[in-house]
Amino acid sequence: MKKMKTLLAALMIILFAMNASAQTVRVKISTDSGVIIVKLYDSTPLHRDNFVKLVKQGFYDSLLFHRVIQGFMIQGGDPLSKNAPANTALGMGGGDMDRIPAEFRDGIIHKKGALAAARDGNPLKASSACQFYIVQGKRSTDAELGMIEQRSGVKYTEEQREIYKSMGGTPFLDHEYTVFGEVETGLEVIDKIAAVKTQPGDRPVEDVKMTMKIVEK
Repeated sequence: MKKMKTLLAALMIILFAMNASAQTVRVKISTDSGVIIVKLYDSTPLHRDNFVKLVKQGFYDSLLFHRVIQGFMIQGGDPLSKNAPANTALGMGGGDMDRIPAEFRDGIIHKKGALAAARDGNPLKASSACQFYIVQGKRSTDAELGMIEQRSGVKYTEEQREIYKSMGGTPFLDHEYTVFGEVETGLEVIDKIAAVKTQPGDRPVEDVKMTMKIVEK
């Protein structure tokens, strides 16, 4: 009887793990420069669920990557960017929506391909309800990471250091902005978008539009 209970408990753990894995949410971001597939983290459920809700509503369809900085990131999600005339300054849209509380996690960093929420300067570091960015970044040295650790109090594992040294990212944003997902395929699309010609204010000269949908299992 005892062995049977142990077996049943083990089976329940396995089924739970399989179910959790099967429910991982992925989003397809289609752009003029190619397709990006992002995986949303279950450890940041507030951001995950909000992003899924907006994607299902079609909120992001026809919006722009309105702020692009090579070697840093590509940013989108401003509702005012839809059909925005050329030379219009963007980035202030969505302020009338409720902010999302920060969800900082020690095991999640701003590596290349990280999907993170933009925010304003609010003291709680709460996120915009709609604007997001995808990290391109650049490679860091041990010395640079050490300086960030001293300044911010963040402590990197050896694995995280290797990621920043080999893949690159924006470590100075860790525990400042919430990372809630990562690119699974399409890193080259980020590089392509980041390389487009921009005007003052970092808006691409030629619009980079997006559409999104949940990836069906």
